Amino acid sequence: MGRISQDLVLKQTTGGSAVLTFNVAVDRSFVKQGEERQADFITCVAWNKNAEFIAKYFAKGRMIAIEGNLRTRNYDDKNGVKHYVTEVYVDSASFTGEAKKEGGYERSYQQSVSAPRSDSRASEGSNVSIGSLSDFEDVIKDDDAPF
Repeated sequence: MGRISQDLVLKQTTGGSAVLTFNVAVDRSFVKQGEERQADFITCVAWNKNAEFIAKYFAKGRMIAIEGNLRTRNYDDKNGVKHYVTEVYVDSASFTGEAKKEGGYERSYQQSVSAPRSDSRASEGSNVSIGSLSDFEDVIKDDDAPF
C-alpha cells in the first residue's frame, strides 16, 4: 500500500491489450525518530481490466493497495550492459478508504460512520448506524485460528 507517484497513462499493446506501468511510493516503517521519512518506489505493471480500473479510479498522489507477483526481467542497453528490473505484476487493486481531495467523493471512512442511535427505528432518508465494535461478537477466537 502506498501513494501513486506519477500521472497515470493507460497504453495499448499492438495486440490490443491495455497496460499501465506506474510507481507506488511505500513509506519505510523502520525510520528512527527524528530522521526524515524514507520511501521506496515500487514499479507496478497492470494489464487489461486491472489497468483500466486503476487508470479510471486512481490518480497521482492517491493511496492504493495492490496485490501481485514479483517478476524480474533483464535487458541489454545500447552499450551491452545487462540491466535487471524487478516489478510487481498487479493481480488486484483496492481503495484504501482515503478521502479523494479534488472533487467527487470527499468523505473519509471516519466521517461516513455515524454514531449509534438511541432507538432502533430508522426514518426514511436518515443515516443508518452500524453501531460500535462492542456490538459485534468474535466468530473465530485466537486459539481457533489455523495459523
